[in-house]
Amino acid sequence: MTEHMLELSDANFQDEAAEGFLLVDFWAPWCGPCRMVSPVIEELSNDLAGQVKVGKLNVDDNPKTAMQYRVMSIPTVVLFKDGEVVDTMVGAMPKNAYAARIDKHLPASA
Repeated sequence: MTEHMLELSDANFQDEAAEGFLLVDFWAPWCGPCRMVSPVIEELSNDLAGQVKVGKLNVDDNPKTAMQYRVMSIPTVVLFKDGEVVDTMVGAMPKNAYAARIDKHLPASA
């Protein structure tokens, strides 16, 4: 994981999601598409540093949070703003597709 990536868990999720933007990669080690998405999410964590917190949540180790947000298939990438879901992306996508979806929710830079 990069320096900008958070390791999310059932224990710290609510605190991390409570304020600002948080992009969460719901994944599991046995999931092939999750392994394909992982480097893309890590790149986004560097690209979005200072604007969006980015973290990974292992659904096998943290089922409570995965169930709370009705994550039924992985990879699922969810963008939160101040604790509320603003976008959900299911399945592996290219970096530019994730970036375009995220950019729609960020304030325009001056």
